[in-house]
Amino acid sequence: MKFAIAVFSPAHAPSSRRALRFAEAVLSGGHEIVRLFFYQDGVHSASANVVAPQDELDVAAQWRDFIERRQLDAVVCIAAALRRGVLDDAEASRYQRPAANLPPPWELSGLGQLHEAAQSADRLVCFGGD
Repeated sequence: MKFAIAVFSPAHAPSSRRALRFAEAVLSGGHEIVRLFFYQDGVHSASANVVAPQDELDVAAQWRDFIERRQLDAVVCIAAALRRGVLDDAEASRYQRPAANLPPPWELSGLGQLHEAAQSADRLVCFGGD
């Protein structure tokens, strides 16, 4: 089965950790993830500036490691990211900001990527977004 997964909550929220565990279970079960889409406050999970307290799990780092290790398509909504100050090199330059904080493997793209993922997947599963 093919899954598209949308994450609407930041890394420190329980729903982001649940999304990560679900994604791991999907792949462990022999299924496929066509795309991970980070939207609304979920874009914070992609920021290189997220620092977890020493006594908490670093879910943002776990997302990054999981995506790199499994070579997954991880898309960050550009509109939500810009609104929240999550910028790649191109957008930081475009808006004359002093630094970028969106490293690989993350990619900025539009909401159309979520629509496309939903069309090519058997299931779209969303986490967070009260």
